[in-house]
Amino acid sequence: MKKADIVEFYARLAADNPHPETELAAGNPFQLVVAVALSAQATDVGVNKATRVLFEEVKTPAQMVALGEEGLKQHIRTIGLFNTKAKNVIALSERLIAEYGGEVPADRNALETLPGVGRKTANVVMNVAFGAETFAVDTHIFRVGNRTGLARGKTPLAVELKLDKATPAPFRLHAHHWLILHGRYVCKARRPECWRCIVADLCAYKPKTPPPAAASGKAAVAA
Repeated sequence: MKKADIVEFYARLAADNPHPETELAAGNPFQLVVAVALSAQATDVGVNKATRVLFEEVKTPAQMVALGEEGLKQHIRTIGLFNTKAKNVIALSERLIAEYGGEVPADRNALETLPGVGRKTANVVMNVAFGAETFAVDTHIFRVGNRTGLARGKTPLAVELKLDKATPAPFRLHAHHWLILHGRYVCKARRPECWRCIVADLCAYKPKTPPPAAASGKAAVAA
């Protein structure tokens, strides 16, 4: 995608949603780390349901350790891989207490040393909690980057690095939210909704997906 098209691409997403936010509910950086760690192979909606009561009770690493692994499991057993995730959350809470005085470090490398925290989770925390211009490449951003031609790569890291290089300064802070939301609600995995996409003319994906009614009409004519 050409530089001018990239600017226009982001400008349209920004005009449509000037102040994008994460859809994960969290009241502080610690809760955000926990929520993002829990969201692996789970939906934000499912995580929010599981953490609604949990986060009313637990706001700090010390409170999480006090709750304990079994207590945490009672809150998150509706989430996939909850046994492993509970173990990791308790371990990362203990690490935050032991090494960072119970505070979440504003450092991506430090975050990645926490149990259950990978590069994507660290990037989300850095962006949402600390305002860093990071690109958390999940399945949605990986798909959008490759499908549109904005940032093609064979791995999430490759897509992240290309986004970091290609995204202009005015759009860097919110870029990953715009791309996630676009992938989640418009540029969907099975059937992208090209007919209502505000950046369809800038996108490399072909053929564009027609509206459901149009597709049904063509099928009927063919029959």
